[in-house]
Amino acid sequence: MLLTATIRPSRPLTKHLRGLRFSSSSSSSASASASASAIAASFLDRFQSLGPQIRTQTLDPNQLRLLSLTLNRPSLFPSSSPLSSTTTDAPAANVAGTEIAAGTPLPPGYHLVYFTPAFLETELGSDGTDTSYNPSHPFTRRMWAGGEVSWQRDASGGAVNPLRVGQKVTETTRVLSAEPKIVKKTGEEMIVVGVEKEFANEGGVAVVDRRNWVFRKALPPPTSSTTASSSSTLPPASPPTPHPASCTTISSGNTHTRTLSQTAVTLFRFSALTFNPHKIHYSLPWARDVEGHRDIVVHGPLNLISILDLWRDLRGADGSDGSLDTLYPEKISYRATSPLYAGDEYRIVLEEGQGKKGIVEILTPEGTIGMKAEIVGV
Repeated sequence: MLLTATIRPSRPLTKHLRGLRFSSSSSSSASASASASAIAASFLDRFQSLGPQIRTQTLDPNQLRLLSLTLNRPSLFPSSSPLSSTTTDAPAANVAGTEIAAGTPLPPGYHLVYFTPAFLETELGSDGTDTSYNPSHPFTRRMWAGGEVSWQRDASGGAVNPLRVGQKVTETTRVLSAEPKIVKKTGEEMIVVGVEKEFANEGGVAVVDRRNWVFRKALPPPTSSTTASSSSTLPPASPPTPHPASCTTISSGNTHTRTLSQTAVTLFRFSALTFNPHKIHYSLPWARDVEGHRDIVVHGPLNLISILDLWRDLRGADGSDGSLDTLYPEKISYRATSPLYAGDEYRIVLEEGQGKKGIVEILTPEGTIGMKAEIVGV
């Protein structure tokens, strides 16, 4: 059965769209919006006629291990053995490090490094993004704007069905919506695409991941004059940060604040693990001179994982003591509102309210909200 549900568009992770209001039509740009409408309708018809896209994959323990190390977490869970190959007794090259055992549950959000896109470089867009779910030209400039992830439970609402290392998992992808939008202030057109991914193991559906992607018009190819002009007007990039991503957490009552700083190395490794070649995350010339950012951009999915890591760390749950059901929230909904950059020291502020809900804001060094989220616990 084909789904035609509509996802409310989220604000994309770019300073150019911060605080903008969208409209479905505009009298001053009727012909332009008609073009966007036709492209959105054609895109939706094409994918609904194709039906769900299905892939199967066995969850590799090494992918999980490398993600944990990329996140500067030397152990997957508090009770786990160290994952790093470095010891005081032997050179790192001679020590393999601890392998993650089959059956180990994936922490919340860590499914994002599996089922990565698989395309030849010649099949990628000019900005490096894969074009698997792109509307037609010119709406090919994709940004991850937000979404919602839920972890499925049994009929009683208690026992969770986690994804585990070694499981054969099926991913089912459906395009839910494609809507033309116009930024009221500038008249800029874009298309908001809603996609749902279900991840199922032998126990049934384990994770439902709904994502909102914003597609803006493609940028013209960079020229030497463009590079020279933008380089002279934009602030310099942040100095390189030689140390691993910092991570300190302070709690005061129901408010918990974690300070993070992602390095260029972290962003590069995360791009590699997710097989995400989007140039804004690793190419400073592209990010700054073409896209208009002051530095390379922290991934939206990386921010999502950082929020979920803080949430599970506060609960101290790792599944080893019967706490498996509390390791996963019921769901998280999130929206990216402003970019974060390599070298920025930013804060994740989680405020636990009454009942099972937690409200999260990621704050840039300037105090701007980079991402908002709401977590519903169990």
